[in-house]
Amino acid sequence: MDRGYYNDHRLTVAQHSSETDERMMVRLLAFTLHASDALQFTKGLSADDEPDVWQKSLTDEIEVWIDVGLPDEKRIRKACGRAKQVYIYAYGGRAAQLWWEQASGKSLRFDNLQVINLPQSATKALAELAQRSMNLQCTIQEGQVWVSDADITVIVDVEVLK
Repeated sequence: MDRGYYNDHRLTVAQHSSETDERMMVRLLAFTLHASDALQFTKGLSADDEPDVWQKSLTDEIEVWIDVGLPDEKRIRKACGRAKQVYIYAYGGRAAQLWWEQASGKSLRFDNLQVINLPQSATKALAELAQRSMNLQCTIQEGQVWVSDADITVIVDVEVLK
């Protein structure tokens, strides 16, 4: 609703063997927040030179770079240099807060960077929705996200840090 975007997406989301359900669902949430026909999941944890999700132009320029987790300064700098717009979805409760305290001073100089913190209670609840086959609905209104399956609705209050 916030973006005026209404569409159905049939997605195949590969989960790396070392990836938790929580991280996979945060990747899926990040996709829904930026959903478009051009947005794609990448190799993710299998490739350190790609984000978790990206959107490329027809000329192969990276328009949107989306990372999930707590990237180091070098990765943030690289992303901001390669993409028009960079989004980081931090999660993990206290660990995310500590990461932001350390990263914020160095990251504030990047005009094309936006950092979003997701509450740990919400990301843990999203992990509970993880199934081999899922049919999820997502509504985004006034900065709040509702993700639901047939039985459960998870409300995510998105906190923009930068």
